[in-house]
Amino acid sequence: MINRFAIARAWLAGALLLNLMSLNLTADAGDLPPKDDGKLRIVVFGAHPDDAEFKAGGTAAKWAKLGHHVKLCSVTNGDIGHWQLAGGPLAQRRAAESAAVAKKLGVTSQVLDLHDGELLPTLENRRLITKVIREWKADVVIAHRPWDYHPDHRYVGVLVQDAAFMVTVPFFCPDIPALTKNPVFLYSSDGFQKPYPFKPDVVISIDDVFDLKVDAVHELESQVYEGGASGNEEFVRSVPPASDVAGRKAWLKQRWQERQSREADRFRSDLISFYGEEKGKAVKYAEAFELCEYGRRPNPTELKQLFPFGPLEK
Repeated sequence: MINRFAIARAWLAGALLLNLMSLNLTADAGDLPPKDDGKLRIVVFGAHPDDAEFKAGGTAAKWAKLGHHVKLCSVTNGDIGHWQLAGGPLAQRRAAESAAVAKKLGVTSQVLDLHDGELLPTLENRRLITKVIREWKADVVIAHRPWDYHPDHRYVGVLVQDAAFMVTVPFFCPDIPALTKNPVFLYSSDGFQKPYPFKPDVVISIDDVFDLKVDAVHELESQVYEGGASGNEEFVRSVPPASDVAGRKAWLKQRWQERQSREADRFRSDLISFYGEEKGKAVKYAEAFELCEYGRRPNPTELKQLFPFGPLEK
């Protein structure tokens, strides 16, 4: 039986520890800006330490292989995102999982010290998101759409939208220099239909990095093998045991083959438009993104230069 009182005590102790230490959970100096080397700078925001990895891990890996600088930033620390563990111990565990994913993808991970399930679109949080974008000197910013089943997802979308203009305003957060060029802001894909369905402006084949993405997502053990907040003992029993690494990865790969192939089939016409008919029809796995109306509005040529994986790929 699960001891709910023990979980509550652990959560409270962990929350106190996080507040006392004012943790900014990062991996590989995640809060440092990239070098000025002419390469693209990308920030992918997710609400929890798995969202950015799930939604854009393949595209992030493709950018990284070309030498571009990618940060996967979780806006909350995920400290209630498990059915059997909570508080500081879970936050630490999930930060370590995200760091391991980032290492495999060749990108940077950052987990902000905000409680899971409690994110609000406040002025303080708008400043925080603005600072992350400015510090990274982002050319591209990706986030959830502000219409989603989870309030944290929705409010990440709202906060990033609210920062889309403020990142260029010198006297907003004046301690960090404002960006002189507004980034291109995009949404990651979802299946929600109201107030309007997701409509991609760019769909990326991740066939060449699919196995790498699965290998990276494998590190998110608390979420993919234990079910996260929606897990239970029955789910854990249905997954190959931790001692069977090959079995686990095969189980995970099948699930992600289904997920990413659905994405490719759903946006097949867009893949053909981006890659050409022959290549577009052959794509097995894809990730998709929709332009936000805020921020810089690139023309089709500029958009392909920001996602240099199609006809313009060198």
